[in-house]
Amino acid sequence: MPASILTTEDLEDFRKSLLEEIKEMLLQYNRITIDRWVKSNIVMAKLGISPGTLQNFRINETIPYSKLGGIIYYDEEEINEILLKNKNFFLKK
Repeated sequence: MPASILTTEDLEDFRKSLLEEIKEMLLQYNRITIDRWVKSNIVMAKLGISPGTLQNFRINETIPYSKLGGIIYYDEEEINEILLKNKNFFLKK
């Protein structure tokens, strides 16, 4: 069997194609999008709340979150669902 020499460029191309395939699989099977996860500042702006209120929502389990490397992420779709569930309707007189 003849030996093949791999270059750094070959490995980088392989890495990129592998990551692209994994991304496609996740998008296809889990419907995960890159823009789905947002940080606290986005959630606070969207809800018009302070950092303390957001922390209370996390403590009370009102808003689900994930913590990775000290950074808290929120699923934007879940935030939208919470907003829809808690929507108040006002009747106009």
